Amino acid sequence: MLDFTWKVFSQTGNIDTYLLFKELEKENQEIPGSQDEELVELDFPIM
Repeated sequence: MLDFTWKVFSQTGNIDTYLLFKELEKENQEIPGSQDEELVELDFPIM
């Protein structure tokens, strides 16, 4: 989602799209545990 939002902003220069990008980026950083970590847990479940 971040890549798409950035691509739209870079092509249009729309400030609202940039603000959406920054908001999504901030939310992504606040979430404890990334998607990569979740995928690792699926491959190697903790028992």
